[in-house]
Amino acid sequence: MKLQNLCVYCGSNPGNRPEYEAEARRFGRALVEQDIGLVYGGASIGLMGLVADTVLAAGGAVTGVIPRALLRKEVVHHGLTELVITESMHARKAKMAQLADAFVALPGGIGTFEELFEIWTWAQLGFHRKPCALFNARGYFDPLVQFLDHAVEEGFLKPMHRSMLLVSDSPENLLEALRSYRPPVIEKWVGAEET
Repeated sequence: MKLQNLCVYCGSNPGNRPEYEAEARRFGRALVEQDIGLVYGGASIGLMGLVADTVLAAGGAVTGVIPRALLRKEVVHHGLTELVITESMHARKAKMAQLADAFVALPGGIGTFEELFEIWTWAQLGFHRKPCALFNARGYFDPLVQFLDHAVEEGFLKPMHRSMLLVSDSPENLLEALRSYRPPVIEKWVGAEET
């Protein structure tokens, strides 16, 4: 598949280990090296801001999507290629989904988890056919991956749906997996127009 713009979900904090910042920079550089634009939440703080700054410094394109409420809290990044302002968090996520060809979560907290699980759920339901992935920087997502495998073993997550979430600790390997992704054929429970 063509990978022109990639949506990244990640922390508005940098985390406690400098390795996370180094891995975020590594991921941002890989995007530019492969001529992939960044779509993200539009903030200047945490790993979010760091990935954006890395892509911009290397000459890449960055589109930020931020709700007006956060714009007023002055966390917005003012040096982006493009800034899209939405009226709500829901509109923000929908716009990011529209702009991106694939979705990757880097280390982050509740917001990152929520965004990842929602977009992955949309894929499971057949609302889109774009790949979803974890950049498992320094093993950050190891416990989550183990839990997801546990959910399969316990019968709450189908193996087919689990396989839809790609995982790698290498930006280059992950980007190649996203390009090679072929979505499974899924029976839709509801149509996108019914949500």
